[in-house]
Amino acid sequence: MALIKKFRIKNLKGDDPIIELKNISVFYNKREIINNLNFKIYRQEILGMLGPNGVGKSTIFNLISGLKDPNYGEIIINGVNCTKLPIYERFTKFKLGLVPQYGGIIHDLTLIDNLKLVSEIHINKKEARKQKIEKLVGQFEFEPLLNIKSKHLSGGQKKKLVIAMALINDPKILLLDEPFAALDILTIKMLQEVILNLQSTEEITVVVCDHQARDLLNCVDRAMILSNGKIIALGSPNEVISNKIAKSHYFGEEFNIN
Repeated sequence: MALIKKFRIKNLKGDDPIIELKNISVFYNKREIINNLNFKIYRQEILGMLGPNGVGKSTIFNLISGLKDPNYGEIIINGVNCTKLPIYERFTKFKLGLVPQYGGIIHDLTLIDNLKLVSEIHINKKEARKQKIEKLVGQFEFEPLLNIKSKHLSGGQKKKLVIAMALINDPKILLLDEPFAALDILTIKMLQEVILNLQSTEEITVVVCDHQARDLLNCVDRAMILSNGKIIALGSPNEVISNKIAKSHYFGEEFNIN
C-alpha cells in the first residue's frame, strides 16, 4: 500500500513563502528552457516537481542553489533578493541543503568518515561535531554500517547517507534531486518516511524533483507539473492529477495515486 500523507502543511501555514521565483527565464545556447516562471515555496511545506526530461526541473534546483543564473527574473529567499549571491553565501546565509541525484559521497571512505568529513567543513567545535554525528547516526539507524566503505552500501543506504550529510549544516531548505530513482519499493517507502520526518520533526522545507510520480505525490503537500518550460498545474496531489492539461501533457487518463 502506498504511503499517503496524512495532512497538507499548506493548510496550516498560510501565505508564508520561504522561496519565490519571479519572472524567471533561462536560455541554453539560445534555446529557452524556462519561460517567465513564477511560483512560491511555502515555509515547512514539501513541494514536488514533476515533468518530462528537459523541462527545467533540475534547472530550477540550480537557480535556487546558485549553480545557474537566470537570464531574466529574480530569486527571493527569506524575503531577500539573492539572484546575484554566490553559491557559498546562499548555502550558509539561507541554510540550503542539496541532495544530488548522483554522487555526493566519497566511495572509498567509510560511512562514518563521510559524516566526519562534512562536519569538519561546517562545524568548528569538535564536541559539537561529535554530537551532530551521533544524532544523525541514531536518526538514520546507521550503527551497523559505520565502518563499511560507502561503495559497499546499498542504493538506499547511500541515499540515506547523502541526506544525512546534507543535514549536518542544519538546513532550513532541502533540495532532493530524484531521491527515488532506481530504488526498490521498500527503500522508497523508507525514504518517504525520512522526508516526512524532516518536515514534521526538523521543520525543514523540502523540495523534491523526481520521475516517480506516484511515489512523489504520496509524500508532498503540493505538486508542480512542468511542460515546455512552464507550469501547467500546481496544487495538491489530487488537484494536479485531476487537471485536464496535466493529464494530456504528463499523467495520461488512467493515472492515480492509490
